[in-house]
Amino acid sequence: KIFMNTLKYLQSNEFLLDVDLWRLFANLEELNKISLSFLKTFFETVRDHVCKSDSSMDFSSMLRKFFQGDLCQTHQIYCLNYTSAVFYLENLRQREDFGIYLKQWCEQNKECKRLHLPELLVAPLHRLTRYPLLLNNIWKRSTDETEKGFIQSLKEKVEKSIRDLEGKVKWLDNFQKFRQLQEVIIWPQVWDRDKRFFVPECLKQSLRENSSENILSSANRLLLHEGRLTLAESTRLLDVYLFLFNDFLLITKIKRNRKKYGGSDTSLIPVCPSLTPELQSFIREGGFCIVLDQPIPLDRLILKNVDPVHVTVFSLRNAFLIQHENRYRQCIAIFLLQAQTETAKKTWMSQIEMAVSNYTTQHETKKSTAFCFPAESSEI
Repeated sequence: KIFMNTLKYLQSNEFLLDVDLWRLFANLEELNKISLSFLKTFFETVRDHVCKSDSSMDFSSMLRKFFQGDLCQTHQIYCLNYTSAVFYLENLRQREDFGIYLKQWCEQNKECKRLHLPELLVAPLHRLTRYPLLLNNIWKRSTDETEKGFIQSLKEKVEKSIRDLEGKVKWLDNFQKFRQLQEVIIWPQVWDRDKRFFVPECLKQSLRENSSENILSSANRLLLHEGRLTLAESTRLLDVYLFLFNDFLLITKIKRNRKKYGGSDTSLIPVCPSLTPELQSFIREGGFCIVLDQPIPLDRLILKNVDPVHVTVFSLRNAFLIQHENRYRQCIAIFLLQAQTETAKKTWMSQIEMAVSNYTTQHETKKSTAFCFPAESSEI
């Protein structure tokens, strides 16, 4: 509330007017109000029992009022906004005026107890997960079987609500991550990628409409592993950044001058906090990734280890090889990659092997389900 009310005061004096209160704090005021009301009612129930020692402590009506009311729903609204709030805050903190507001106007307040805004914004998420513990403790101490049954059902509903919320938060987090990747991954046209292909200018526009950028917009796609490696070419070593998804592997070249490709300056793009620190830093430096070759489907990917004997002969370090085959099992591309350490190499190889295995298993299951016929009669 210190951070929120201070920002309101500054905005009333025409400072930080472009900062969106809702994007940062969501429904925090409503959440504070209903949480405080729950707390007061809870302690009033305990106080009444203490003052009237002969009466039983009836929690049912109070719990029904809040847990079947707006208490969990209000928390859910806040929690669903939390990821985007952290995203928004991370970018605001780059500004000098916002930094002054955080450090000099808020963090120096004794009531903050040296806590920063990110540490405070996460508190309502922690509180929501403690409600089942509270209900369980009440259930243990209840002596009325009817009340115990009601509290148990209430606890199960709250736990289900939290599980559903976790799924929604993960989906939103994944959505924001992929939206960020769409900003920094550049898909060059085939004639830019390979000079062998000639396309007259009059035909290029119609071909551009078949954009590959939407490949990352699938809601079912997951990013399993990513990181920087070195690609060994015939005359040089090239810095590359690999993205291992649950259905394909994408190899990209690292570049820092996006304007060449007609895009905006990547250093101004908000950085998603769920991305790896390496990629976050890379984006802030104005970096982006150009797709080096077509995505490699996991069922067309062959992974091979480079024997240690070749390390001294060909000056290869921590190397492994990725082979891309077409549907006719013909090799159409080979990538000789080097990791910084032997541990990083083993991690990459194990991640790729696991992804290929999971992908193969899922597709075999789908095929067996699709071609599953009823058992034949013994009379046929």
